[in-house]
Amino acid sequence: MIPAINAINSAVSALPSLTGIAGSPGAALSSGQTVSPAPFSDLFTDAVGQVDQLESQAHTAVAGLMTGSGVDVHQAMIATQKASMAFELALAVRNKAVQAYQSVIGMQF
Repeated sequence: MIPAINAINSAVSALPSLTGIAGSPGAALSSGQTVSPAPFSDLFTDAVGQVDQLESQAHTAVAGLMTGSGVDVHQAMIATQKASMAFELALAVRNKAVQAYQSVIGMQF
């Protein structure tokens, strides 16, 4: 349970870096330029790419375990759990986005 809490805390601490410099959208750079936050589609695409990368790492770890190429059981289990948790998170975000879309479509103007 503690490792899961630590993972959540590290993810929450990384959130300000996703929204731009100093956590504020449109924050000014030293040269006077502004940085706009990344659109949701870019963030979601990156997250899906990371899920795919974790899945391939888990596949490699399990294959290494099965062939006996020096991968420990705990390393393979950790890799598979990381991939599983990342997939579940991406699926939950997708489900919430679809639910929000359906709510907006159902509104009457």
